[in-house]
Amino acid sequence: MRSAERHYPLRVPHSAFHTGLGAFTIKGLIDIAEPIERAFLVGAPRKGSADAERADEHLDELARLADTAGAVVVGRLFQRVEKPTPNFFIGEGKVEELKERLTAEQATLVFFDEALSPVQGVNLEKALGVRVMDRSEVILDIFATRARSHEARLQVELAQLEYLLPRLARMWTHLSRIRGGIGLRGPGETQLETDRRVIRQKISGLRHKLAHVSEHRANQRQSRRDVPSAALVGYTNAGKSSLLRALSGDDVFVEDRLFATLDATTRQLVSPERQVVLLTDTVGFIRKLPHHLVASFHSTLVEAIEADLLLHVVDASDPDRLRQMRAVDGVLESLLEIPRPTTLVFNKCDSLPPEIADGLRAQFPGSYTISARTRDGLDRLRSDLWRRSGERAAVAAD
Repeated sequence: MRSAERHYPLRVPHSAFHTGLGAFTIKGLIDIAEPIERAFLVGAPRKGSADAERADEHLDELARLADTAGAVVVGRLFQRVEKPTPNFFIGEGKVEELKERLTAEQATLVFFDEALSPVQGVNLEKALGVRVMDRSEVILDIFATRARSHEARLQVELAQLEYLLPRLARMWTHLSRIRGGIGLRGPGETQLETDRRVIRQKISGLRHKLAHVSEHRANQRQSRRDVPSAALVGYTNAGKSSLLRALSGDDVFVEDRLFATLDATTRQLVSPERQVVLLTDTVGFIRKLPHHLVASFHSTLVEAIEADLLLHVVDASDPDRLRQMRAVDGVLESLLEIPRPTTLVFNKCDSLPPEIADGLRAQFPGSYTISARTRDGLDRLRSDLWRRSGERAAVAAD
């Protein structure tokens, strides 16, 4: 069951049902609800790679993605591979072991932390007898269920279709090789071209619609160019939305799950001296973020690209925070033609011993250690934003 959907169980009262065998009575109430998917996680990094060193942490993150998608994790399997096999990605022996464990755990889904080719995905599903999804598919599915605004839905649909298009072509390849089969003389290629054309037309239409959205956003930004702006960027679930709500005092949607925010949300911070800063929350980044999503969400992320200041929010309580910071920096480098002034904000410091928080401030001079939950450190951060606003206004006046 996907987390963005709410399903209410059907309550069936006791009553008599008539069948060919006669009438029988159900006493009490029966709960009929959509079954929860039981997901099994698989990690298969290359031997000697950085991913192999952090395999447990990466599968922990995949487990959180599974939870966000609405599945319950029932097990995990790990294998370091010299090189992915063309048929299954992992070795055939591991496939057999995985099949046995899936049966034992009554798993209904397999989530791979690696990117699978269409051939590998199809072969694995045939061998295992359950649906197989790679990391990119899981993330795209989560985005599809959590998109709220019209713009976000357009962006997610575009990303899904662009992800599907090359895989559609490769999955139909086997039909083009068939010669002389009754009922299969040509329809494979014909159907492939039909599907390609339909998807390309939809992609073109979505891009056209998003171009209008981008133009509207550009006009909005133009109208507020004179107002200083800052954008919250960072790894997913670092607490950006919580920080926006804590700084602005407005009711902003917050949830302790990955990708709770897909839409850019902007709020005003107004000082007692009437200095104004526009603060924008943006979609979170993650390791191995599908590039289709980055491209599709460009109109949203441009809020960060054109902000005067970036506040890079980091979950200070996460042991893997340095790797998460590097992942965010990598995405920003691909987006920004010109680097923007960036300030590190270490959030959730109420979960850290004081000496570790002190160490972060020493390691990253000019950073902030705060807690959006307890409001510790927010006054200093808010005052600094207003100070920057005043400095910009003074420069503009000169």
